[in-house]
Amino acid sequence: MPSLDPAIAEIRRAVRAALSSLTAGSTVLVALSGGADSLALAAATAFEAPKLGLRAASVTVDHGLQSGSAEAALAAARTAAALGLDPLVVRVEVGADGGPEAAAREARRRALRDAARDAGAAAVLLGHTLDDQAETVLLGLARGAGATSLGGMAADRADDETGVRWLRPLLGVRRAATAAACAAAGLTPWQDPHNLDDRFRRVRVRERVLPVLEAELGPGIAEALARTAEQLREDAQAFEDMIAETIEDIVEPAEAGIAVSVAALAANPPALRHRIIRHVVQSEFHQSLTRVQTLEVARLVTDYSGQGPIDLPGCRARRVGRLIEFSASSDAA
Repeated sequence: MPSLDPAIAEIRRAVRAALSSLTAGSTVLVALSGGADSLALAAATAFEAPKLGLRAASVTVDHGLQSGSAEAALAAARTAAALGLDPLVVRVEVGADGGPEAAAREARRRALRDAARDAGAAAVLLGHTLDDQAETVLLGLARGAGATSLGGMAADRADDETGVRWLRPLLGVRRAATAAACAAAGLTPWQDPHNLDDRFRRVRVRERVLPVLEAELGPGIAEALARTAEQLREDAQAFEDMIAETIEDIVEPAEAGIAVSVAALAANPPALRHRIIRHVVQSEFHQSLTRVQTLEVARLVTDYSGQGPIDLPGCRARRVGRLIEFSASSDAA
């Protein structure tokens, strides 16, 4: 019997580990674009899922952004069926909010969430690799993002709306391994033209920035960035746990919003103080604050000299005696 190709074996191990926490009888969906990453993931899932008593299907999202997208989606579905997965193709309309990359990502997320809900799926498997994680960290650094964003993508995250789990089994696998696994299995990936279009920042990072870093600083840059993301995710989770333990004791209802104790905020170190401020605005008003906005609110605690209310996305912050009061802005009311 011929030995199993190392790339196929690596990806199967990663998928097996991700699926092992699911209950037998559950359904899992593979987000299948037809590219090498998702195709290798689909093949490994088709092999591993039945061994764990799981039903496996695929969802291919046709964004309709380029000619031939419908044919490419249909080809991916046919490949999924040949692998033993129940295929589904969903056509979406991509808006313009946030730019083409963000709009396509949001349309895809909605389609996958709806498909998971309709199928009663326990998890959706995404084909992001270690290389994607490294690119995400570099893009976050370029934006000046904080630790939460630099923590990159989670390997396992529960969807806030549906409870379905988003699993990324290949975050420890290099992109070269998925291509090698497809070649060894005789699978022909679809080459998405957008992956070579340097109008997109992620493509420029992939094709230009990372290769320069590897050439100038030596190999292993992608792995180092992925390790950084993992460590920052651990730190971010620790902060979230601390906030969860603290928040109920330091907040109270306020007119049209919520209020936080000045003394409690002042007693915390800056990193935790800033996270509490961002957490309050996010949870109460579903808005994200920039660092500049967060620091302006923090000055109501640490450097208060009678300054007036601060206008924030969806809300307004002001100091009222011993409290920092957050209330809905007139535009959001």
